[in-house]
Amino acid sequence: MNGQNSGLLADSREEETEQVGQIAPFDLAEAEAYCRRLAKQHYENFALVSVFIPRRLHQHIYNIYAFARIGDDFADEGTDPTENLRRLEDWERQLEACVRGKFEHPVFLALSRTIGEFDLPLDWFRQLLAAFKQDQIKSRYETFAELLGYCRNSANPVGRIYLQLFGLASPERFAASDQICTALQLTNFWQDVSLDFRKGRVYIPLEDLRRFAVDEAELGARQASASLRRLIRFEVERTRQLFESGRALENMVPPGLKRQIRLFVGGGLAILDAITRQDYDVLSGRPELSRWQKMKLLAGAVRR
Repeated sequence: MNGQNSGLLADSREEETEQVGQIAPFDLAEAEAYCRRLAKQHYENFALVSVFIPRRLHQHIYNIYAFARIGDDFADEGTDPTENLRRLEDWERQLEACVRGKFEHPVFLALSRTIGEFDLPLDWFRQLLAAFKQDQIKSRYETFAELLGYCRNSANPVGRIYLQLFGLASPERFAASDQICTALQLTNFWQDVSLDFRKGRVYIPLEDLRRFAVDEAELGARQASASLRRLIRFEVERTRQLFESGRALENMVPPGLKRQIRLFVGGGLAILDAITRQDYDVLSGRPELSRWQKMKLLAGAVRR
């Protein structure tokens, strides 16, 4: 957990003198303000990606983001997997308690309103935590199908939550949303091959490493070999196909959400384009979008 988030969390925990089942030492306005601060401090593009979202939903998205942000920090920033798992288990215990009106942390007071108002299934939040937990005990994936199973927990619930907030839940929309969310998660994996390897994690399927004759140790090199570039090209192309398959969602939603989806898809494809421009060498430098490129994406979504 980075220092800024640690400070926010420490401040709130100092105030948490009550136990589950007793009255929380904070009110709803304070809890929602906490979630807003956390979201805006830790996600520099939060306002940008919410520009097409109705204002009435902004606070609910902040509440959901804060829940996931803290869970992700528990999973990704601690050095002891056993302690990380303990903290995640406690975070899940508090999730279960919040729907019974019991709060130990301001996030759950705010989140309980969102869950209740939009009838959000707790299973979607449990899935996110399951992915965080999985990162503590599993660092390799044998097949692409196995990796997609991880994405079903780590990414797909987010799209489903968005659709539920808009009152657009349906099997057809969920299926298309899952394609987009999985593609976004995979894009992040190909973007962060070097970073993940330094953390001891490899998300490239082992069957693909063997297929392209890439030794896992190569992922720690300063520059990608020709074999690794061919492998990343293969992963990028099938991720593009997932984005294209998911684009059917654009025709199933109202204009504002359609623009938001275009922004998500456009951003993911732009990262894949950045990887392509680097000739699929994701080791010598992290493929990223400049602020100008992000603004172009936003302007394009508005025009369309």
